Amino acid sequence: MTIRVLLVDDQALLRQGFGMILAHEPDIEVVGEAGDGEEGVALAGRSNPDVVLMDIRMPVIDGVEATRRIVCANPEVRVLILTTFDLDEYAFGALAAGASGFLLKDVRPEELVTGIRTVASGDAVVSPRITRRLLDECAHLLETSDGDSDRGVAAMAKLTDREREVLVAVADGLSNAEIAQRLFVSEATIKSHVGRILGKLGLRDRVQAVVFAFQTGIVRPDRTP
Repeated sequence: MTIRVLLVDDQALLRQGFGMILAHEPDIEVVGEAGDGEEGVALAGRSNPDVVLMDIRMPVIDGVEATRRIVCANPEVRVLILTTFDLDEYAFGALAAGASGFLLKDVRPEELVTGIRTVASGDAVVSPRITRRLLDECAHLLETSDGDSDRGVAAMAKLTDREREVLVAVADGLSNAEIAQRLFVSEATIKSHVGRILGKLGLRDRVQAVVFAFQTGIVRPDRTP
């Protein structure tokens, strides 16, 4: 299966460089390029990409709002954010808006290709541990409302006791292997639990599970220095 990729960045040179890298991959096709967020949203609607490589800071509308509009219009599209700093408030906003992860702009070519293939397969690029660190750093942006808390209570009611344990462990940034060790079960069992949690909560990947847990107050940011 060919992975259809849309490049959205206001730097033409960067788009050209990424395009050259991806042109050598037999399973990846660049279906379009856009120089700002608004153009990217429109082109995503026309070109039907599998993955959008999205710059975070752009004119007209930024990568956060563009991500929100693209995912809202077609939840099957995976957005991979390009950013300069790994602890970036904009990157936090993009994850909350539905992005499946982010990469630094100076990413190595092989990591770029792997990242695209990973999100196209339905997984997340950024590890939950890095996401947890990012959310902790951006704790001042997290304002859990009563409505969000109600969502958290309703979500937890859908889960079994073991699934609740696993969700909290995922939000703590633990891998499947680490959760399995903590709960004294097999890694395959944890993988099954995670799949059921995502299905019950309507989430796409582990990173979205971490964001959901923070937004609804299921877990709280670490505000310790």
